[in-house]
Amino acid sequence: MNIKLINIGFGNIVSANRIVAIVSPESAPIKRVISEGRERGMLVDATYGRRTRAVIINDSGHIILSAVQPETVKHRLQGKETASEDSLKV
Repeated sequence: MNIKLINIGFGNIVSANRIVAIVSPESAPIKRVISEGRERGMLVDATYGRRTRAVIINDSGHIILSAVQPETVKHRLQGKETASEDSLKV
């Protein structure tokens, strides 16, 4: 299995294969998802204290907050800045 890794800002990297959605944090339902993720202990804040611009939802239920725009994450997923690790196997 080929694992694709994607930079979500400040040197933080997530597995692109596990991403279900990349959304903007402004809507009330997404704010609820963030709050519920925090309560369950499934929230990963990768913003380094900056404003949250993208919320990444993984298939494991983890909610990841990123300081980069959702559009930027999308472009990285599409291949311009996606790094792949052939030596890692799951």
